Amino acid sequence: MTPLHARRRFLAALTSAVAIPSGATRLAGVQAPHSPHLVRVSDGYINPRQVLLWESTRREVREALEAGRLKAAIIPTGSTEQHNEHLAMIQDTASAVLVAQQAALALWPQVTVSTPVAVGISPYWMERKGTLTLRPETFLAMVYDICASLRQHGIKTIFIVNGHGGNDQPLKEHVAEFRRKLDANIEACSYWDAFAEGANREDARKYMESGVENIPGHSAEFETSFALAAFPERIHRDGVDYEKVKLNLKDQKDAADDRRYYYDSLKARADKGEALIRIAVDWVAARLRRLIEGS
Repeated sequence: MTPLHARRRFLAALTSAVAIPSGATRLAGVQAPHSPHLVRVSDGYINPRQVLLWESTRREVREALEAGRLKAAIIPTGSTEQHNEHLAMIQDTASAVLVAQQAALALWPQVTVSTPVAVGISPYWMERKGTLTLRPETFLAMVYDICASLRQHGIKTIFIVNGHGGNDQPLKEHVAEFRRKLDANIEACSYWDAFAEGANREDARKYMESGVENIPGHSAEFETSFALAAFPERIHRDGVDYEKVKLNLKDQKDAADDRRYYYDSLKARADKGEALIRIAVDWVAARLRRLIEGS
């Protein structure tokens, strides 16, 4: 089995137990269950793109709102920044979108996933070529304006699911302000908050050879395992010889960490990523379900 086929099977399995509420509208053409573009739900199949706002038409969104099916939105936030020598710069954004999409499928048809904020607060990585960064006030304004847009359309429950460490604290510090200004039920998390404590943290210990305290890390075992499971085409090790890399970093601790992250990434495996993704998706879906029920 190729990595692409294995990934499709894994991602489809994530939603294999999703139930479609009675009266919900399914995608036309669900009678083609063998299509690799559909995922199984309890009484049919849907296209996983159906939960992505940017893949939807205005009619689909309008009718879902008018029928009362669409009750909440997830805003994924991430970054475009260096992820060592082997991971694509979209890693944080891709991970946040993955978790958001799978959580939305678990709650289908109640949730849509908004277009992600794909550049974040990353000034500390600017020594590494290719990184893009926003000022905190610019990033927060973008997230707020997306929340305001969703609120104007009648969506009062909004869950910001972050995938980049530099965005974490600013989002959590300002979410109460967003909530107050928009009179909406808005919360924010980073998807790795799923592993902060309790049973999830203990489960993660079974997979993290480098230690659960290294979640999320940066481009190391955790993130590379995510990529191996979900988007292996974004891992590029061909031609990489870390011992010949010349970064010329000013901070020696920064340089040592960069080296450690790379060698820790060699401990990554797809099966670890699959297990960790399941935990994160289940946690995000459960938390959003509580938000919807409490709105």
